[in-house]
Amino acid sequence: MVKEWNLLRTIACLTVVLLHSSTLIGREIGYPQLDSYHIFRIILCFATPTFIVLSEIILSNKYQSNIPNNFFKRRVKLIFGPFITFAIVDALVVNYLSTNGINIGEKVFNNFLGRYEGYFILIIFQFYILHYLIIRFKISVKKILPISIIIMVIHLSVLNSNISFINEYKQYFNLLFTAWFGYFTVAFLIGKYYESIARFLKSYRWVTLLLVCFAIYLISMSFNAGIAAVDSKRIDIFPLSIAISLAIIAWGQSIPNFKIIDLISNYSLGIYLIHWQVQRLVAPYIASVFNSTAFGIIGLFLISLILSMSIIKIISLLPFGKYMVGNTKRKYKKTQAKSNVLKKETA
Repeated sequence: MVKEWNLLRTIACLTVVLLHSSTLIGREIGYPQLDSYHIFRIILCFATPTFIVLSEIILSNKYQSNIPNNFFKRRVKLIFGPFITFAIVDALVVNYLSTNGINIGEKVFNNFLGRYEGYFILIIFQFYILHYLIIRFKISVKKILPISIIIMVIHLSVLNSNISFINEYKQYFNLLFTAWFGYFTVAFLIGKYYESIARFLKSYRWVTLLLVCFAIYLISMSFNAGIAAVDSKRIDIFPLSIAISLAIIAWGQSIPNFKIIDLISNYSLGIYLIHWQVQRLVAPYIASVFNSTAFGIIGLFLISLILSMSIIKIISLLPFGKYMVGNTKRKYKKTQAKSNVLKKETA
């Protein structure tokens, strides 16, 4: 695994935990009435799209001309398995926190349709299918890049409109690959030409920081124009997510390969799926102890991260643990190779 990919995955994972820490502490003690604070929360929304982008970068880099026979079977077990597991866990937690209880079976079914925090896995699986079709039929991604971005912008514009039919089924429209199509094509091209792109980005790494600043400026302009939703499906999150991904790829090549980054990267899928459940259970206690937005967020972030990783570690020791929380024992080789065989990941 390329070390900057691990860094990108780790940063995206920790950012999601931080964003949700601010959400739950805000629900407990109220959100600060500061524009800068709300803009900061919007910026943190880059994390989920970045997680999705990285999955396709890796996929495109590894499988440029063919897809192995066990490709889908392997990912159903290691990625869709945890999705199913935590769809059930989420239903149980919601039932526990509910005053009068819920219909657990109905909640589990809705979660299977993507109505919980693990929804992004359904998007990633659509990317897998798209990638397979592109390789199978030798489709030029360069040619469909502008089309994909136009389709995505139209989808997101409709999604954020006030059309009653769209609002009624918004949860499902969020999941369609067309809402993320631009992310897919950009990530595909980055992965396919990763070696040359990474070299170019490293040479002009200061420019990537300017791109991030410009993307943040666009978000602040949108916020001032009244677009204040803290949501990863915002159109202006697209340039931010891509810019941050490029910046981390550029700078990550020069950062030492710390073991803690590899560790969190290995645990990232499980952290993403379980931290929300942990936070919902402990947030009231954290808020009562700190009674401060800043300290509450930091406290919830650290405690939920530690608890999540501890739970993942325990589950991973079970015989079928990796099918419940993802593979936490990937090994990383520190070898250099050409792009199409570059530091392959043990799935």
